[in-house]
Amino acid sequence: MADVVAFDAKSNEGDTLVVAQEAGGVLRLTLNAPPANALSRAMMRELAGALEAAAASASVRVVVISAAGTSIFSAGHDLAEIDAHRADADEGRAFFEEVVGGCADLMQAIVMHEKPVIAEVNGLATAAGCQLVASCDLAVCTDRATFCTPGVNIGLFCSMPMVALSRTVARKQAMEMLLTGETIDAGTAKEFGLVNRVVPNEYLRTVVDKYAASIAAKSAHAVRVGKQAFYRQAEMSQKEAYADAARVMVENMMADDAREGIAAFLDQRVPRWPRA
Repeated sequence: MADVVAFDAKSNEGDTLVVAQEAGGVLRLTLNAPPANALSRAMMRELAGALEAAAASASVRVVVISAAGTSIFSAGHDLAEIDAHRADADEGRAFFEEVVGGCADLMQAIVMHEKPVIAEVNGLATAAGCQLVASCDLAVCTDRATFCTPGVNIGLFCSMPMVALSRTVARKQAMEMLLTGETIDAGTAKEFGLVNRVVPNEYLRTVVDKYAASIAAKSAHAVRVGKQAFYRQAEMSQKEAYADAARVMVENMMADDAREGIAAFLDQRVPRWPRA
């Protein structure tokens, strides 16, 4: 069994809000503020910092975002924290801009991250918590997990979650969630395309670990260029997308990893990837 390397991200107050453990090329980042695991300003800063460190690490191949507790993956932004700043001289505007700007940066960091990011959802993912799931490359949830974007119920349309949601599920499904604020179950989330797999609670970690290990065993170079190309071409016209994909494919063919992978396939052996 691979050695486990653990390091903690600390808030200014010294609390451990993101617990990180790396083993076998997989970095597990656990939101550690149960029961709500709210995406407070401090939580988002620490998660962003951990993702930045993962991008710079040669040993990390895959990132998993999970959550402590048994019923809530993330309840989204800390509304009490937000409401407290209404007492500021500007009625909270500067703080609100900082929070939503930081959230936008965090979600884009996940999408643009060089390494695949998997959401392991063990419970309710609501508002920005649902946005976090939608922003990840893959998502696996338990059959008890639920999802919603309920801002409309409190006079605050989930405009930020809308960006990730509308790029993950079909338009009418996204609008259904955004306009009604209703909670959907795990089966509906899979039907909508918000998650890849729904599994019994006791098998969640096993299934996610299997996904992560499978990806970690692939060529890191191929996975990196492939993920970047996937999101880049999604914003292009079909003609532009094919031109970009052709360029990427040629460069990929010229890489040492492709040379080794093809040779291994022809020799009927396991490839020995030459680069991290």
